[in-house]
Amino acid sequence: MSESPVVWESRDFVLKVNEAEIPWLILYHKSQYREMSQLPEGTRLEIYTIIDSIEREMLEYYKADKINIASFGNYLPRVHWHIMARFVNDSYFPEPLWGKRQREASLNLPDIGVFLERVKARIETLSLQSESLS
Repeated sequence: MSESPVVWESRDFVLKVNEAEIPWLILYHKSQYREMSQLPEGTRLEIYTIIDSIEREMLEYYKADKINIASFGNYLPRVHWHIMARFVNDSYFPEPLWGKRQREASLNLPDIGVFLERVKARIETLSLQSESLS
């Protein structure tokens, strides 16, 4: 895992910030699973819930035009997901951020610190709810 700032951590997951022009989080599973299909079913459902929470917060807080979610694992061959808030006026849209720059952009986005606290609170609320159902 890269040395990016940790937003949230649990027994199984680490959520980090990827420094970029846009809000970009990476969710890592702490195991050495290489593919999503290798994860236990309950873990796959937990991943979906976490990613869904991040997506909803990106849409609500940043009013993003689109959310990109990707899982490559070519350089880091273990299960992890990139969740990115995209804007029609960001430097690369509609290309991916590792694609061809389309324009010079200067996004005026709300404070990422507030966003990260909101994401953490949303995920922790979900974790508490799932524990109480167990």
